[in-house]
Amino acid sequence: MSTTLTSKCTLAGGPAPRRAPAIESIAMGLLDLLSVWLDRARQRRHLQALDDRMLKDIGLTRADVEFEAHKRFWMD
Repeated sequence: MSTTLTSKCTLAGGPAPRRAPAIESIAMGLLDLLSVWLDRARQRRHLQALDDRMLKDIGLTRADVEFEAHKRFWMD
């Protein structure tokens, strides 16, 4: 069995090898951002599907909806 310095340290009770927390943090941040973008695009599609009576109930005009619906997915 071949042992490496890392496995020797672990077997000896030393610190376990660490993963790069910065990479994990960046990856999680990107996944969160992607989720927000997808949700935003879905909400805008649903808003466009509402009829004028429903829009009036929530206090929006068709022009408000068109303005919102034509924003890019990354725009808040």
